[in-house]
Amino acid sequence: MAATDFKDYYAILGVSKTASADEIKRSFRKLARKYHPDVNPDNKAAEAQFKEVSEAYEVLYDQDKRRKYDQFGQYWQQADRAGAGRGAPGAAAGGFDFGNYGSFDEFINELLGRFNTGGGSGFGGDRTQAYSYQQRPSGFGTSGFGFDPRTAARATAGTTAGRSAFDHEATLKLSLSEAFHGTQKRFTIGTESVTVRIPAGVKSGSKIRLKGKGALNPQSQQRGDVYLTVELLPHNFFEFEGDNLVCEVPITPDEAVLGAKISVPTPDSKVTVNIPAGIKSGQSLRLRGKGWPQKDGTARSDQLVKVVITPPKDLSESEKALYEKIRDSRSSDPRVAIANISL
Repeated sequence: MAATDFKDYYAILGVSKTASADEIKRSFRKLARKYHPDVNPDNKAAEAQFKEVSEAYEVLYDQDKRRKYDQFGQYWQQADRAGAGRGAPGAAAGGFDFGNYGSFDEFINELLGRFNTGGGSGFGGDRTQAYSYQQRPSGFGTSGFGFDPRTAARATAGTTAGRSAFDHEATLKLSLSEAFHGTQKRFTIGTESVTVRIPAGVKSGSKIRLKGKGALNPQSQQRGDVYLTVELLPHNFFEFEGDNLVCEVPITPDEAVLGAKISVPTPDSKVTVNIPAGIKSGQSLRLRGKGWPQKDGTARSDQLVKVVITPPKDLSESEKALYEKIRDSRSSDPRVAIANISL
């Protein structure tokens, strides 16, 4: 990019020059979702906007790059290595020696740590492509891997303790069954195939670190790490309430009145549950040790069964007659306690 092609990264992200790192991240995530190629298939304008937003985030979220950008403006890239080739052939504004690169685009790719030499210096994909500065293959391959790497956010230096600009973050989506039982996922980084073992009992927000599987640092020749954040897909029956699992189970009015024994699913079996006579809709019964595997692997949390009294929708004539008989012979009024309430 020539100096005359200066881009206002603050304007691109829609933030002020005094914006905090969190504000920059929030704006980036909002815009990335808006312009992501998956959301805008075959939309070249949205794809170009997505690349600009990603480029702006790469610079402004990195404290060192942002400082140079704020200080040197349109010459911030040259200033990043000013003095390295001062007076040498090919030196440009700020004394940077461009003779080491075939084009300024190559320099930008190295600066952002997103270029791929085919030897593992970037993320080479076998089925997907991340949208990098030059659209080079730069993403996780997803052979058997349960997440879309194109939506992965990148961690940068000076923002998270222990992280560097060559570390990467991605979301690993798992079904509840995979997370409960544990599983293995395989994907490719460059030409390398990596198998990741997912222990039983991970939850949304759990972190998995792949040491030395990130981008190559061209100065130290060492690779950063990849951090996978687990995201559990919604289930049609089970939900989480803290460490426990929660489910809703319908019962009939007669089961609520008389009590009953019913079969209730748990993550790995079915159990018989005693419904006490007179239970109210919304009450919960606790199944101890039938919930989610704990970190030590030796115990499980509880499963809470929320009872929902569900009247039948279609009554036969005989059923309707019996309900009418119950109504006509009822000896108590459930609303007697509220009969005289007023303001």
